[in-house]
Amino acid sequence: MDVVALIGRILYGLLYVGSGIGHLTQLEAMAGYAESRGVKPGKPMTAISGVLILAGGLGVILGVWADLAALGLAVFSFLAAVLMHPYWRFDGMERMQEMVQFNKDLALCGAGLIQFVYFTSGPGLTLTGPLF
Repeated sequence: MDVVALIGRILYGLLYVGSGIGHLTQLEAMAGYAESRGVKPGKPMTAISGVLILAGGLGVILGVWADLAALGLAVFSFLAAVLMHPYWRFDGMERMQEMVQFNKDLALCGAGLIQFVYFTSGPGLTLTGPLF
């Protein structure tokens, strides 16, 4: 079962590693999008979030303080849902598209919370033990 859990961790963490790299390599475009959603100042917030989710994704994959990494990713996903995808502000097709993204981020938040609980129980195949 540890191998199955490791595969799940890798798949979950890779989503955030890729997103973190995107935040950092496409900083201007991502910052503009963040500012259009009311997140200001966009550039520093995008850079900070990019570093945090990159570190969180790597922490989950490698098992380095993976409980803290999973909890951080859960918080990020919840904030992304509420701040970046407020579907209730839109109508028609745009509302539907934002609702999909909102629900995806809430699901990722839930997955992060499950990972947090999993890591605090001391699972195998990690480089460090849980921080909490």
